[in-house]
Amino acid sequence: MTRPKAKSKKHGSVDFKKIKHKIGRKLPPPKNTTNTEVKSKAIVLPEQSVAAEKAGLAVNKKGLTLKELLQQTSHHNVKVRRDALIGIKDFFCKNPEELKKSQKYAAIEKLRERVGDDDKVVRKLLYDLFEVVILPSCKEDNQELITSLMMAYIFNAMTHLAVGIRIMAFDFLDLVLEFYPSSFSSYAEKIFQNYEDILRENQYYLQDKEKLKDTIAGLVRCLSLLPWNKVETDLQNKDNIGQRLLHAFEDDTSMSSNGFSHIIMKLKNLVPILINSFQEFIPSINAMTNLEGKSFGCMASILNSIDLIVRSFVYGTDKKLECSSSQGGANVAEWDVSVSSAFLKKLFPLFPIDPGHGLSEKDYDRLLDLNIVIAKIFFELNEWIFLPQFVLEKFLEFLENVLLGKFRTTAQSGKAVWEKHLVQLLPFIPKFLSRGASYWTSRLLWAFTHTFRESKPGSLLKSACLSAMEDMLTPIQSMLSMGTNNPGNVELQEVLCAWVGELPQLLIQLGDKHPACSLVLVKLQLRIGQRALCNSALVCMYDSMQYSLQDFYSTCQGEQICYGPFLRLPRESQEFSLCCLYYFSHLDLPLLKSIAGCCLSHDLDPNMLFRIIEILHSAYKDGHIKIADYLSVFITLVLRFNVSPEVGSAGLKGDALCKVLKSMTTVICSYMEQMGDNNLVLQIIEKMIIDQIMLKPSLDNSCSLLRMLVTVDSKPTRLSEQSIITLGPCLSEYLMDAVQCIPEGSEKPHIASNQLSAIYYLLPCFFLFDRCHKLMGYVLKTMGSAITESSLSLTTDNGTQHIGNSLTRVNTVASVLVLMHKDAKLRHIMSEFKEDIDNIVQKVISLQSSKQLSLTIEEKHNLKCAFERLNVLTR
Repeated sequence: MTRPKAKSKKHGSVDFKKIKHKIGRKLPPPKNTTNTEVKSKAIVLPEQSVAAEKAGLAVNKKGLTLKELLQQTSHHNVKVRRDALIGIKDFFCKNPEELKKSQKYAAIEKLRERVGDDDKVVRKLLYDLFEVVILPSCKEDNQELITSLMMAYIFNAMTHLAVGIRIMAFDFLDLVLEFYPSSFSSYAEKIFQNYEDILRENQYYLQDKEKLKDTIAGLVRCLSLLPWNKVETDLQNKDNIGQRLLHAFEDDTSMSSNGFSHIIMKLKNLVPILINSFQEFIPSINAMTNLEGKSFGCMASILNSIDLIVRSFVYGTDKKLECSSSQGGANVAEWDVSVSSAFLKKLFPLFPIDPGHGLSEKDYDRLLDLNIVIAKIFFELNEWIFLPQFVLEKFLEFLENVLLGKFRTTAQSGKAVWEKHLVQLLPFIPKFLSRGASYWTSRLLWAFTHTFRESKPGSLLKSACLSAMEDMLTPIQSMLSMGTNNPGNVELQEVLCAWVGELPQLLIQLGDKHPACSLVLVKLQLRIGQRALCNSALVCMYDSMQYSLQDFYSTCQGEQICYGPFLRLPRESQEFSLCCLYYFSHLDLPLLKSIAGCCLSHDLDPNMLFRIIEILHSAYKDGHIKIADYLSVFITLVLRFNVSPEVGSAGLKGDALCKVLKSMTTVICSYMEQMGDNNLVLQIIEKMIIDQIMLKPSLDNSCSLLRMLVTVDSKPTRLSEQSIITLGPCLSEYLMDAVQCIPEGSEKPHIASNQLSAIYYLLPCFFLFDRCHKLMGYVLKTMGSAITESSLSLTTDNGTQHIGNSLTRVNTVASVLVLMHKDAKLRHIMSEFKEDIDNIVQKVISLQSSKQLSLTIEEKHNLKCAFERLNVLTR
């Protein structure tokens, strides 16, 4: 069958004819095209920009706000969280003012969520952010609010399954307590509970020694924040060696009433755990040829924790309250037995730690370090529970050997370890002695004396020895008073004598370079002096110190005074050293002169000068100073006190020094009045003062000497005839020198303050004239002779200088007589010596009418004025 033939296509019109265009030709639009172009005015819409929303807000260098950064800290991507924490640190560094706003609390509230972050780097970045930026800026803020925000998340992280998060949580705890230590008490019980949990499972969590060391170190810091442990921690600082090193061991540090007693049970739970951890290191030490640094660090931290816990048992509890506690006395006793059993059965057998093979010096020092801490633990434990005798003797023998330096290596580091820990063992010696004499008493005292002598002046160990000596005085004195025939008393006295003999030389060696140690020493010296009042044997030892103390105050080499360390010490040390003077049964003249030498220094504070005079007066009243020596010191002070305008370290210039001398003279005169028998005092000082006045000291010193003389004299005078004759010429010169201090115009009724100060110099003479009229006659005769001598010098030498000096002498005599005439009493006395006054006037007249003198108009006028002033007196 054939296929049908296809129909042929009909050629007709095409619906869409394709038109071919030439390339590059642009055709015009069709005529029927509709114009769709729209023309309108611009429409302004509100800008919707992210940058505009941040206008006026603080941003970091990437332009992110704090809110955006905090949101990113919760992002699921760990890289975003890391970048967010870095950005927050950059934000606060760039905008520190934002830390002062309240939004930082919102930041802390958001950031605390990252304490338990799974990523180690995130936790480390968070720690750095809090340590460097946030917490330092919040120190002055609401501490309770900040710690409450942080602690909940820190405690939550401490229970996390991940070891790294748990360990890091303790780091965050340390950081918070570093900035807010006062917040520790609110969370102490829970903190120690968490330490107990992680240490109990240390085989799972703390297999890495570095982690164990860090955890124990955190526990040590927390234990150090307990109030009874704070004292010891502070006293281990070398800057505080002047404080009482033994205060940390006094029973009155019990803080149980302050809300801490409830944590003692938690601490008792920690003891067996820590001892077990310590035991785990012993086999490795015995097996190793050298002590690994990480192992030593862990063991040292463990022992320090145990030591602080034992201190809490001893000084943080009140056994009377414990017995009546709600838990019951039997339960408390059971805990005490279990804890003490752990010490005696587990820790005591390990002492002393000795691997039994050769060690390097460094490892030997490390083991000595551990052994000394163990000994300290057991000595403290002995304060809580009485140790068995065999246990105590083992540690006493160790202490004796340590004091004698038998375990110390020759290396400098070994000596440092020895000194550092020996300081902590010394306080237990007084406590042991306080329990009464025993076989160990003399052995420990002589070993202690060896340590004291070997320790370096000014070192922490030297200060600790001095403090221990002070605490040993009471038990030693008690043992000495129990029986004079006791053979042990001889050794006790020998020990005391050895100590006392070392103190003066040590005080001089310390100088002013170790003021804290010097303070401890002078306090000890004072305590010895106070104890000497009740112990005749100690009196002789104490009195022997004064011969060595002269170099401490001052020494004289001819006319030069060489000052000792006393002047350069702080005022507190000066005060204690001066108080020591009172307790000498007798103060000899050499030491008194040494002390007086210090008083003459302008570097001595005036208040301390008056304190010295006060103490010497107290010592004199109680019969410790001879009356002649006592008065001799006073005369030396007023005679040699220099009022020149040199400036000392006390900042005193000439005027101020004059005031000090006046005040000192007033105090001395008041003490002289209190001595009672003025006639006896006058007999002692009369010749000494007259002899010194004849040497013509300075005006101020002469005035002070005259005031002392007037104080003990009476009316009529008890001065000898020879003294009166000697004083006449001296007072004449003195009065003329004093009058020259009075400004011109002093005859006017109104006298200025500076004129009154000049009258101060004349008053002692006025008192003497009132008491001895004959003395005024000698003075007037001497003044007349002075004018005659000046006249003769003018006739032999017509020099201008001689004329000026002569006229000055005439004016000065006139001024003296005028001032004396103004006083009613002296005016009456002067009338008895009208002939002497007339003689002075006649000599002025003869000088005025002399034709041998060639005077200027001004000089003639001055001479005439002097004559007129004198002429008034003769009417």
